Amino acid sequence: MVWTLVSWMLLGLVAGAVARLLVPGPDPMSIPATILLGIVGSFVGGFLGYVLFNRDLSEGALQPSGIVGSIIGGIVVLLVWRAVGRRHTLHR
Repeated sequence: MVWTLVSWMLLGLVAGAVARLLVPGPDPMSIPATILLGIVGSFVGGFLGYVLFNRDLSEGALQPSGIVGSIIGGIVVLLVWRAVGRRHTLHR
Protein backbone atom coordinates (compact mmCIF):
# COMPACT_ATOMS: atom_id res chain seq x y z
CA MET A 1 0.00 0.00 0.00
CA VAL A 2 2.75 2.46 0.93
CA TRP A 3 4.79 1.49 -2.14
CA THR A 4 1.75 2.14 -4.32
CA LEU A 5 1.31 5.65 -2.92
CA VAL A 6 5.00 6.43 -3.25
CA SER A 7 5.05 5.18 -6.85
CA TRP A 8 1.95 7.28 -7.67
CA MET A 9 3.65 10.35 -6.24
CA LEU A 10 6.89 9.72 -8.15
CA LEU A 11 5.10 9.02 -11.41
CA GLY A 12 2.89 12.06 -10.79
CA LEU A 13 5.94 14.25 -10.21
CA VAL A 14 7.63 13.04 -13.39
CA ALA A 15 4.48 13.24 -15.54
CA GLY A 16 3.50 16.65 -14.13
CA ALA A 17 6.99 18.07 -14.58
CA VAL A 18 7.27 16.82 -18.17
CA ALA A 19 3.77 18.15 -18.95
CA ARG A 20 4.74 21.55 -17.55
CA LEU A 21 7.96 21.53 -19.61
CA LEU A 22 6.13 20.65 -22.83
CA VAL A 23 3.45 23.33 -22.49
CA PRO A 24 5.01 26.77 -22.99
CA GLY A 25 4.25 29.59 -20.63
CA PRO A 26 4.59 30.30 -16.92
CA ASP A 27 2.92 28.01 -14.42
CA PRO A 28 3.46 29.13 -10.85
CA MET A 29 2.89 25.73 -9.25
CA SER A 30 4.44 24.19 -6.19
CA ILE A 31 5.89 20.69 -6.15
CA PRO A 32 2.75 19.20 -4.53
CA ALA A 33 0.63 20.90 -7.20
CA THR A 34 2.87 19.40 -9.89
CA ILE A 35 2.48 15.96 -8.31
CA LEU A 36 -1.29 16.42 -8.21
CA LEU A 37 -1.24 17.53 -11.86
CA GLY A 38 0.61 14.35 -12.80
CA ILE A 39 -1.67 12.07 -10.77
CA VAL A 40 -4.83 13.62 -12.21
CA GLY A 41 -3.19 13.49 -15.64
CA SER A 42 -2.52 9.79 -15.10
CA PHE A 43 -6.18 9.16 -14.45
CA VAL A 44 -7.19 11.22 -17.48
CA GLY A 45 -4.57 9.53 -19.67
CA GLY A 46 -5.57 6.10 -18.36
CA PHE A 47 -9.23 6.78 -19.07
CA LEU A 48 -8.46 8.04 -22.57
CA GLY A 49 -6.24 5.01 -23.20
CA TYR A 50 -9.00 2.68 -22.07
CA VAL A 51 -11.62 4.41 -24.21
CA LEU A 52 -9.46 4.69 -27.33
CA PHE A 53 -7.43 1.46 -27.19
CA ASN A 54 -9.42 -0.79 -24.83
CA ARG A 55 -6.41 -1.32 -22.53
CA ASP A 56 -6.75 -1.65 -18.77
CA LEU A 57 -4.89 -2.46 -15.57
CA SER A 58 -4.94 -6.21 -16.18
CA GLU A 59 -2.26 -5.73 -18.84
CA GLY A 60 0.19 -4.20 -16.39
CA ALA A 61 0.10 -1.07 -14.29
CA LEU A 62 3.42 0.45 -15.35
CA GLN A 63 3.92 0.42 -19.10
CA PRO A 64 5.65 2.90 -21.41
CA SER A 65 2.28 3.67 -22.97
CA GLY A 66 0.91 4.42 -19.50
CA ILE A 67 3.69 6.88 -18.79
CA VAL A 68 3.13 8.60 -22.15
CA GLY A 69 -0.61 8.59 -21.42
CA SER A 70 0.09 10.19 -18.04
CA ILE A 71 2.08 12.96 -19.69
CA ILE A 72 -0.60 13.52 -22.34
CA GLY A 73 -3.26 13.52 -19.63
CA GLY A 74 -1.16 16.01 -17.65
CA ILE A 75 -0.96 18.28 -20.68
CA VAL A 76 -4.74 18.10 -21.14
CA VAL A 77 -5.36 18.87 -17.45
CA LEU A 78 -2.85 21.75 -17.53
CA LEU A 79 -4.47 23.30 -20.61
CA VAL A 80 -7.94 22.97 -19.04
CA TRP A 81 -6.60 24.49 -15.79
CA ARG A 82 -5.19 27.45 -17.72
CA ALA A 83 -8.43 27.96 -19.66
CA VAL A 84 -10.52 27.91 -16.48
CA GLY A 85 -8.05 30.18 -14.69
CA ARG A 86 -7.97 32.65 -17.56
CA ARG A 87 -11.76 32.78 -17.72
CA HIS A 88 -11.93 33.28 -13.95
CA THR A 89 -9.53 36.23 -14.06
CA LEU A 90 -11.43 37.88 -16.93
CA HIS A 91 -14.67 38.03 -14.90
CA ARG A 92 -13.16 39.90 -11.96
